Amino acid sequence: MSYNNIFLNKTILITGLTGFKGSWLAIWLTHLGAKVIGLSVDIPTEPSNFVVSNVNEYVKDLRVEIRDAKRVRQLVLDSQPDFVFHMAAQALVRKSYENPLDTLTTNSIGTANVLDALRYLEKKVVAIMITSDKAYDNVEWSWGYREIDKLGGVDPYSASKGMAEIAIRSYVESIFNKPDIDVRVGITRAGNVIGGGDWAKDRIVPDCMNAWSHSTVVDIRNPNATRPWQHVLEPLSGYLSLAQELYAREDKNGEPYNFGPPANQNYTVGELIDEMSSYWENVRWNDISKDFVHLHEAGLLKLNCDKALSDLKWLPTLQFEETVRMTVEWYKEFYERNSETMYDYSLSQIIEYTQLAHSRKLDWAKNHE
Repeated sequence: MSYNNIFLNKTILITGLTGFKGSWLAIWLTHLGAKVIGLSVDIPTEPSNFVVSNVNEYVKDLRVEIRDAKRVRQLVLDSQPDFVFHMAAQALVRKSYENPLDTLTTNSIGTANVLDALRYLEKKVVAIMITSDKAYDNVEWSWGYREIDKLGGVDPYSASKGMAEIAIRSYVESIFNKPDIDVRVGITRAGNVIGGGDWAKDRIVPDCMNAWSHSTVVDIRNPNATRPWQHVLEPLSGYLSLAQELYAREDKNGEPYNFGPPANQNYTVGELIDEMSSYWENVRWNDISKDFVHLHEAGLLKLNCDKALSDLKWLPTLQFEETVRMTVEWYKEFYERNSETMYDYSLSQIIEYTQLAHSRKLDWAKNHE
């Protein structure tokens, strides 16, 4: 079955539009002919992909606090979306220690507000609820977590994502199961995402790009931590694939899916830096792990994505080296060429990514032309 035209002329609401992933998703969806409406409380970083790619020229950008249930409901009713991608979140582990209540309410109550607003729509709508691989109760075993594994977490960020998952499940099972409501929900969990346009605080790639673009040394607090690094376009392709499947069929309604890199593609922070240095001259970094006061962060986290392959025919496209190359090349374009807008370059990477998937005969790519 081909779903190539499913997003054409559809109204799509993205919460967290101005964020790193939200802005990339908006570029992709506008390229596919969708009408995109965005909900964000602010522009989270300076610089930001949303600003440097002039995303606001292609979408309707609205400022709404995700914890304001009344305003969220009104926006949903006014926009009458065909699809919702819920990305609005406090997404940083370290920041969750500084303000745990803000993280818990934004990520759990904010999610519940979106779900609650959807039940007032009198039309079919597909809602892709993006949580995190951190939602799993991570005991740092060496095999990948499956969708049926225990959820939870010891830090406030992980806990907030576990709470969001409980809210999603409760709405699916007790609210959206009524015959007069056609809300189809997909749940997604992705690994550590990198790519051009990320300037979030205390993240390895933005820290390196900022430092190296100014020829300064970057301090690395945990070079031996291992992460399932993946390019931002990898999970986005999974979200789009799941949305298409749910729009055409309802038998996957309420199902969670992992979208991560190949199981053998876990690399340490140090290995990531070494690979980035292949594309950037005069790289310097300093290991401060011995002197740094460490808050709890996972040392090892892997995802099992067999379910996405089985149900959605989804597989990741990029190898680790390609992920790093595309990431660093985006920043080089920004810092060295001083382009007036990064929109065209970002779109060129989306097209390159899709073409790579086609050349590797990945089934999901047939639906994103």
